[in-house]
Amino acid sequence: MSMVQIKWYLAGVLFILLQSGGDARIHKLTLENETRSAVDLNNFGFFANGTLDVNMSFLLVQKLDYTAFPVGFSLSRSRVIEVLSYTAEETETCPLKPTSNANSTEPLVLFLIDIYNLCVDVSTMGFQDSILSATPKGDTNKVKGKSRDASESESKDVGAKKVEKSEYFLDKNAKLTLDLGVNNGLYSFSFHMLFGEKSQGLYSLKFHYCHNMEPGIKIPYSFTVDVKEKNLEGFLSAAEIPLSRLYICMAGVFFTAAMIWVYTLMKHRYSVFKIHWLMAALAFTKSTSLVFHSINYHFINTEGHPIEAWAVMYYITHLLKGALLFITLVLIGTGWAFVKYILSDKEKKIFIIVIPLQVLANVAYIIIESTEEGSSEYYLWKEILFLVDLICCGAILFPVVWSIRHLQEASSTDGKAAMNLEKLKLFRHYYVMIVCYIYFTRIIAILLKITMPFQWQWCYEFLVEVSTLIFFVLTGYKFRPASNNPYLQLPQDEEDVEMDEVVTESGALEGISKVKKTSNGRDCQKEPTL
Repeated sequence: MSMVQIKWYLAGVLFILLQSGGDARIHKLTLENETRSAVDLNNFGFFANGTLDVNMSFLLVQKLDYTAFPVGFSLSRSRVIEVLSYTAEETETCPLKPTSNANSTEPLVLFLIDIYNLCVDVSTMGFQDSILSATPKGDTNKVKGKSRDASESESKDVGAKKVEKSEYFLDKNAKLTLDLGVNNGLYSFSFHMLFGEKSQGLYSLKFHYCHNMEPGIKIPYSFTVDVKEKNLEGFLSAAEIPLSRLYICMAGVFFTAAMIWVYTLMKHRYSVFKIHWLMAALAFTKSTSLVFHSINYHFINTEGHPIEAWAVMYYITHLLKGALLFITLVLIGTGWAFVKYILSDKEKKIFIIVIPLQVLANVAYIIIESTEEGSSEYYLWKEILFLVDLICCGAILFPVVWSIRHLQEASSTDGKAAMNLEKLKLFRHYYVMIVCYIYFTRIIAILLKITMPFQWQWCYEFLVEVSTLIFFVLTGYKFRPASNNPYLQLPQDEEDVEMDEVVTESGALEGISKVKKTSNGRDCQKEPTL
C-alpha cells in the first residue's frame, strides 16, 4: 500500500467515523435483529441532581413466556466501570429476576416490560433517594409507588391523546407500574430520573433479553433507544468533568518542555542529530493533541456532542502523536543517527510491524470513541486496541535488547571497552525506563483507577499524562546533545582509523593536515597528520 493510498484510507476512515457521532452524551442506538442476551447501553457517573432521560421506541419482540424469561432494562450502581462491563455476560441467572439481586445493597432499578398487559413493572432495591418521572399505567390508583404529590404531576399532549406524567420517590423496595405504548406491534415507553444525594455514583444502563441466555436458538429482537445523561455542570460524566482543564494544563506543560528542548538543541547545534528534531516534533505534537482533546471535551460538556471540525483535528493529531512516539522510541533503541545511519534488516522488520499496527491501534481508538457503547462492534474494537497496543509495546523493546547485546559483545574489544560499557549502562537504563513506562500506564494506572471512587477516576488520566511527561523528560536528558554524553561519543569510522595508521607509518603525507569530522558529519577542526 502506497503512502497516497494510506492517506486516502485514513481520510475515509475519519469521515465515516465522524458521521456516527457516537462520542457524545446524547445517545441514540438502533439495534436490528440483535441476539445478545444483554446490551450495555451506557455507563455514566451522576452527581446529586444529575438527570437521566430514556426513551425506548420501535421495540419488536416475539411473544414468549416473559415470567420465566423477562425482558427489560436494569439501572445499577457500582464503583468500577470495568466490572460493570462484564457482569451481564458472566452471570448465570437473569439479572431482571428478583432472586438474582436479593442481596444487593447498591441502588438498583429494574424495568420489566410486559407486552401482554401493556405495562412496565418497576422495582427498586438498595438504599436510594432518586425521583422517577414517567407515565403510570391506566388508573393512577393501581400504581403502588409513592407519589410525591398530585400537584407535581405533569401532562403533555401527544397527538389527540393527553398523557399524564407523575413523579415518584424511589426508595428501597418501591414498586411501580408504568404505561407501555403500542403502535402496529411496536412498543415504546420513556422515563426521567433525578438522582439524589444518596443515589449519586457510577451507573450502568443495560437492556436484557433473558431468553437468549439459554442454550439453543437465539431469538432476535429490535429497538431504538435515546439516552440523555446530564450533571449540573454539563453533559460530562462525573469522572470526566475535570478532564478539559487537565488536558489544557498538560498541553501547556508539554509545550514548555518542547521549547526548552528546542533551546537545548540550538545551544548544542554541533552535537544535534535528526532524531533530536524528531523528538522535538513529538513533544509539540503531543501538546497540540492535548489542546484539541481539551476543546473536544469542552464542547461535549456544553453541547452534549463534539463539534466535527475540532474532533477531526484531535483525531489527526492523535494519529500523528501515536506514530511519532513509537517511531522515535524504536529509532533511539536501534541507535539510528547516533550510532549508525543504516538500519539492519531485522530492525527494518520492526518498523514494518510497528507502523501498520500503530495505524490500526489509532483507528481502533477512534472507532471506540465514535461508536455507541451498546453496538456489537464496540467491544470487538476495544479488544483489538488492547491486543495491538500490547504487541506494539513489546515490539519496541526488541531493538533496545539487540543494542544491549551488541554492546555487551563489543565491550570486550580492545580500545573500546570503556566507551561501550558507558553506552551499555545507558541502554540498560533506557530499557528499564520503557518497561516502567509501559507497566505503569497500561497496568498500574488501571489498577489505581478501579480502586478509586467514581468522582476521582479522572486521576487515571492525570497519572498517565504525568508519567508520559516524566518519560519524555528522562529520555531527553539521557540522549541530550552534549559533548559529555557517552551515547554521542562515537569513534571515527574504523576504516578511516586504519588508513590513518597506514599512511602515518609510510610517512607519505607527513606534515599534511586533514579535516576531522564530528560524528554527525560536521567539519569541526583540522589536525596535522603526524
